[in-house]
Amino acid sequence: MQNLKATLTIALALTLASGLAQPVTKVAFGSCSHEDDPEQLWSEIVATDPDLWIWLGDNIYGDSPDMGVLKAKYDRQKKSEGYQRLLKTCKVVGTWDDHDYGINDGGKNFRQKSKSKELALDFLDVPQKAKVRKREGIYDSYSFGEGNRIVKVILLDTRYFRDTLQRSTVKGRRYDPNPAGDMLGDEQWEWLEKELKKSEAAIHIIASSIQFVSNEHGYEKWGNFPKSRQRMLDLLARLKPANTFFISGDRHIGEVSKMSLEGLPYSLYDFTSSGLTHTWDESMEESNGYRVGQLIIQKNFGLITINWNEKLPDLVFELRGKDGVVWQSTPVRF
Repeated sequence: MQNLKATLTIALALTLASGLAQPVTKVAFGSCSHEDDPEQLWSEIVATDPDLWIWLGDNIYGDSPDMGVLKAKYDRQKKSEGYQRLLKTCKVVGTWDDHDYGINDGGKNFRQKSKSKELALDFLDVPQKAKVRKREGIYDSYSFGEGNRIVKVILLDTRYFRDTLQRSTVKGRRYDPNPAGDMLGDEQWEWLEKELKKSEAAIHIIASSIQFVSNEHGYEKWGNFPKSRQRMLDLLARLKPANTFFISGDRHIGEVSKMSLEGLPYSLYDFTSSGLTHTWDESMEESNGYRVGQLIIQKNFGLITINWNEKLPDLVFELRGKDGVVWQSTPVRF
């Protein structure tokens, strides 16, 4: 019996390390997780039995150019009992945002970004021989499943190459658009186009640490770099990758945004989940003409359920919280 248990444990470890051959039916994701907060949502996440967990950034609150500080915080997060249960449950991948990058709202001028990158990849258990270790930035992609049931996860890096944000003088807004600035950098743009062009996946999940579709608020978003936002829209309209949507974090709220894009044969969604340990201190309204459903100001994580029984996959976006509560459920059909 012990030998059988050991064999099954080894098999699970190998599966989680190499990817998932079986069709993915549940993808959980989240962001904004303070490593010292004991009230995280790991038990609720594990209870959904996900096939995959995607970190969307602020995986710790490092906020320091001292790499010793960042490493100690990553270690505390990784050693927590709840997160250890998640690591034994499913495959874990992810990207970063500003607080785990090392500087609030930081971009390409952060001097410690190369060293910070290595700590982030170590936390995510990315192999030393992985391609992402050999290039600048943390962007990467993974494909799960096989045949006509492949899910491709594209992890963008919205920090390492991002130009400077433009401070706003308007009350209630932190930033105004930087009309000439870029989000991803030339090499990441080229890589992204190749990843979408060559893909035979049935579903594409583009993971962006910051919101892509929502465009009215005055905080970090793709709309602060309108040339980059339009470049992304043009790329999707031109390539028409199958069943593509964004997931995002950062905002300490949860919401689903949806827009129409000329040339794309389906609506473009952005499913935002934030945060795992904290949200806004008080309820308030925020305009978002693309919002579908409600603005959720509760601790939350995102759960994407995929039904492969149809000719085109049916999806359900759920924002979930403490004790398994479902704050919002949004059916999605491409």
